[in-house]
Amino acid sequence: MTMFKKAYLARVLLLVAVMLLAACSKAAQLPLLSSESVILAFGDSLTAGTGAAEAESYPAVLSGLTGLKVINAGIPGEVSASGLRRLPDLLDREHPSLLILCHGGNDLLGHADHQLIADNLRNMIRLAVERGIPVLLIAVPSPDLSLKPPSLYGDLAKEFKVPIEAKALPHILSKGALKSDYIHPNAAGYRMLAEALVDLLKKSGALPS
Repeated sequence: MTMFKKAYLARVLLLVAVMLLAACSKAAQLPLLSSESVILAFGDSLTAGTGAAEAESYPAVLSGLTGLKVINAGIPGEVSASGLRRLPDLLDREHPSLLILCHGGNDLLGHADHQLIADNLRNMIRLAVERGIPVLLIAVPSPDLSLKPPSLYGDLAKEFKVPIEAKALPHILSKGALKSDYIHPNAAGYRMLAEALVDLLKKSGALPS
């Protein structure tokens, strides 16, 4: 085999390997977190842990599962416009290595315009990106029988090429044994959400698999 053919074959094999890797890894990629990394969990009551004890919130459970510091920055009842105003100071004060964004649920409960919710979430993601902070997005289910997250979450994940967890909350809130009321998980539900986030962090490269 000539040197030209060998070089050509090597390029073809490399291209195939890259394509296979992309096909096997559906999650957008994140930088690997170090043992000193800080995660900022930002959102409303779903982040705060309403329906369970403080130590049973998903940020607390996530911290225990990963061994990393996870700041619980959830405020029950907060709408996305208020979250957008609150986020910059938190990012500048905490300098997190990763932002986990779970917001918009109270807007959906109030039947807010989806474009307004998307714009607020988009600006939150931009605030992080401008500071060099990677983002992981959690999609919030619609407060109806379908429990299907609005398409705005998937659209934002594609726009910014960020990982999205869109299945855990719909599943949790469809099971009576995993929720404290019709919009909040219980302790078992929050643990399941934290475990789903660990899986996604591994798939996206933020944690060793």
